[in-house]
Amino acid sequence: MNSLELFSLKNKVAIVTGALGLIGENHCTALSEAGANVVVCDLDETKCKNFASTLPTKSIGVGVDITNKSSVENLRDKTLTEFGKIDVLVNNAAINDMFENPQAAAEQSMFENYPLEMWQKSLDVNVTGTFLCSQIIGTVMAKAAKGSIINVASTYGMVGPDQSIYKKPDGSQSFYKSPAYPATKGAIINFTRFLAAYWGNKGVRVNTLTPGGVENNQDEYFINNYSKKTPIGRMAYPTDYKGAIVFLSSDASAYMTGANLVIDGGWTAW
Repeated sequence: MNSLELFSLKNKVAIVTGALGLIGENHCTALSEAGANVVVCDLDETKCKNFASTLPTKSIGVGVDITNKSSVENLRDKTLTEFGKIDVLVNNAAINDMFENPQAAAEQSMFENYPLEMWQKSLDVNVTGTFLCSQIIGTVMAKAAKGSIINVASTYGMVGPDQSIYKKPDGSQSFYKSPAYPATKGAIINFTRFLAAYWGNKGVRVNTLTPGGVENNQDEYFINNYSKKTPIGRMAYPTDYKGAIVFLSSDASAYMTGANLVIDGGWTAW
């Protein structure tokens, strides 16, 4: 097999959660362009089906609540009914705190004031959701003795947030990066190591993809502040992770498991 053939996902079946998000759509596109049949998963099934219909390979859309066991089991069953197997799981779904009132965001997002319900919701989606998908869908892979699970983390799972990048030009704090996102993403990185060690003898590889921040119409001051902290000098483009997701899904990474592939423009390098 030549080098390019190693990256082929022809006849593979890949499930992507959080598939309607900015990075999620690009994950789906990349996997489909590499030949995989993609199962597009997010909360809105109609939107999932509509997006799946735009992909170049035969793909389906399934509405799923990853915090609900029966919903994830339904995802598994629909995938197996349609395709008969599962080769790749991309645990991309996650929530990143949004505050409804921008004027109150700075005070509400302070650690001293951070609401317990927001902390719990992040744990439910970012950690428990990844656990359930890995358990229910990964078990199918383990029984088949092959598969690749990719858990999407964040640079904030590796290092603490620099709260100064959220300061406006006048010196006021627009908001604070809350404690839940770094805590849950750090948990994902070590959960990856657990699964890699646990299922290593079952033919299931488990790796983490750690992306940096993606430019997405943020305030100019934030984009500038963030960009200054990366040696490359910019935020990520939504397409910057397409190559990585294909690599981790394919035989090109056949001897890689328990690893954390960091693609952050050098954010964690200094």
